[in-house]
Amino acid sequence: MGGIELIFGLFNPQRMAATKIKFETVDQYIASFPKDVQQVLEKIRSTIKQAAPETEEIIHYQIPAYKQKKVFIYFSVFKDHYSIFIPQPGKVFEALKNDLEPYYINKANIQFPLDKPFPLELLTRLTKLKLDEIA
Repeated sequence: MGGIELIFGLFNPQRMAATKIKFETVDQYIASFPKDVQQVLEKIRSTIKQAAPETEEIIHYQIPAYKQKKVFIYFSVFKDHYSIFIPQPGKVFEALKNDLEPYYINKANIQFPLDKPFPLELLTRLTKLKLDEIA
């Protein structure tokens, strides 16, 4: 489990913060979660890389991020959801407003429930739209 304490079958992010894990690679970040979460994170990772193959994969603010000129998308996971963070998402969120309607959005962050299939096709569209915007 990579030192992550499980609560009700999920990880405890407060425990992760308490252990002061400093991730240096996306592989390290993904490996710190339970196997079922790792599988989804790998799908998220590969979806972003396929949609934006020329981007650089980095750890930024201790979570995976993708950069082309500047960081344009992040992903992470919390106790009950996966998060996709898109800096300055205005046009992207507006273009996909109907598709994003089922999800909780807080400014630049979209939360996808852990207990539902992750919408990889939507992630592809989010990634490509943001990448086109910063090109």
